Amino acid sequence: MSSTSSLSRAFASNFLGHSPDWYKLAILCFLVINPIIFSVNPFVAGWVLIVEFIFTLAMALKCYPLQPGGLLAIEAVVIGMTSPAHVKTELLANLEVLLLLIFMVAGIHFMKELLLSIFTKLLLNLRSKIALSLAFCLAAAFLSAFLDALTVVAVIIAVATGFYAIYHKVASGRDPHHEGHDHTSDEEVKELTREDLDLFRAFLRNLMMHASVGTALGGVCTMVGEPQNLIIAENAGWQFIEFLLRMAPVTLPVLVFGLITCFVVEKFNLFGYGAQLPESVRKVLLDHSDAQDAKRTNRDTARLWIQGMVAIWLIVGLAFHLAAVGLIGLSVIILTTAACGITEEHKIGKAFEESLPFTALLAVFFTVVAVIIDQQLFKPVIDWVLTFEGKSQLLMFYVANGLLSMVSDNVFVGTVYINEVHAALNNGTITRDQFDLLAVAINTGTNLPSVATPNGQAAFLFLLTSALSPLLRLSYGRMVWMALPYTIVLTIVGMATVFFFLPEMTHWLYSLDLISHHQPGSTDVPSGH
Repeated sequence: MSSTSSLSRAFASNFLGHSPDWYKLAILCFLVINPIIFSVNPFVAGWVLIVEFIFTLAMALKCYPLQPGGLLAIEAVVIGMTSPAHVKTELLANLEVLLLLIFMVAGIHFMKELLLSIFTKLLLNLRSKIALSLAFCLAAAFLSAFLDALTVVAVIIAVATGFYAIYHKVASGRDPHHEGHDHTSDEEVKELTREDLDLFRAFLRNLMMHASVGTALGGVCTMVGEPQNLIIAENAGWQFIEFLLRMAPVTLPVLVFGLITCFVVEKFNLFGYGAQLPESVRKVLLDHSDAQDAKRTNRDTARLWIQGMVAIWLIVGLAFHLAAVGLIGLSVIILTTAACGITEEHKIGKAFEESLPFTALLAVFFTVVAVIIDQQLFKPVIDWVLTFEGKSQLLMFYVANGLLSMVSDNVFVGTVYINEVHAALNNGTITRDQFDLLAVAINTGTNLPSVATPNGQAAFLFLLTSALSPLLRLSYGRMVWMALPYTIVLTIVGMATVFFFLPEMTHWLYSLDLISHHQPGSTDVPSGH
């Protein structure tokens, strides 16, 4: 009996690892009640599954959603809420998104050296904090329009962690080149430098938040900025330039007001912003950077040039849609590794570590999407929203997507809504032109209000769960507070532009033949859907 009891405790301890006991119990309760509810009322069971899945996304800090969400998805297939064949169909329909995450993120991993150099020069060469904040926000926005936001944030985290570690050594009385120093502990930090270290933490917190918001500002603009953008573009049959132009009536004003917000919070020291880089810290970082530049060899410089040329190919390839996005990412891997001499399998394998967990989670997303379609869960909601007409309909879709994206992952929300709207198009409920406008409302609705919490934006969650956050004292609550001014401004400006400008500006783009126009009453569906 004793051995059986011990074995049971071991199983309980292993289940979902270090997650809290209450969380483990909640997941087990979900798994028990779902088949019971499904046997009574499949429609209610489907909505219960959605709430449970959103719960796993919201509790991502307690446990990565792949495991608990995956268990729920597997059970849904087993009890008949959807079928393995339908899940496969959803995965095949979104193959380009999966390829984007697998190959593009891995490809950018081999360009980190160039990106690190860019952000390092920005941090050390711009003396004005306001100018530096705007530069970080703009640089992150530009990069996120062409690269994966997670990778951009990962690069900036690497820059900030490196600088923090360098100064932490000095604050602890060690040489900045000292190896083996533990920069996670303040026990050796001298009292005379502790205040500067705290100021440096606040300074880096500011830059990390500005850059993270920048990834949202840029990510909403293009079809490769966020995974759901590509799903929306695929459903609408848009290529890179058309997607960019259709989003511009909303994304350009939002970008301008986002940068104005960055300026205001820094200028007036609002919401925890306005921290300055202490001069003593700048001197230490500058000396270290000069020492690193002096050690740079011709081979190192050649790698930077190679990465720069591959970056140009990446932008050109995406802009002219020379190949599927994932295949362009694969070409980046091949070109960069071949030209830079990275030929060992284990070194190439490291590049895929960042993307594959989220790729697996996305496959679970599509399983839940299959349940939503089979059980027609969103039909009543969509039917109600579609009772509105014209601009009011656009606004309702924007608000519905925005509110859900604040508490759940925006990839999940965007995928669900664009599929439902596409079904309405197929059924003749809406015209093709209205579908195009709704696609813009869905894309901007999932991308902009989602900066409210780390749950909505994968880049924010990545920052919060990184090793840098505890070093900078960047907690969940502090991140929500620092994101609040951006949340208010981006959400309101997005709503206003969707309601007042989007239809008119879209018609203007039609008149200039910059985007494809469909005849009134058309319900053309892009091929492959």
